[in-house]
Amino acid sequence: MSEICRFYGIVIKMYFADHAPPHFHAEYAEYEARVAINNFAVLTGELPPRAMGLVAEWATLHQKELQAMWERATKLEALNRIDPLP
Repeated sequence: MSEICRFYGIVIKMYFADHAPPHFHAEYAEYEARVAINNFAVLTGELPPRAMGLVAEWATLHQKELQAMWERATKLEALNRIDPLP
């Protein structure tokens, strides 16, 4: 797994060769959620509402980058960092 972004105490990660559907992992304190890239639905886990709002805002800004990153991860290629929220 590779950390691809960190902002406001939230850590965004992506696993190499992970299973479909395309998603990323968001961690905040003791919470963790798997979030779908196509619609930002929480697939498993949970985040507090404020943290989830920040994750959704960030993911909306970087959706194309996340999809490209997913494709790289499935090929076991190096992952780049994505800019955090300001």
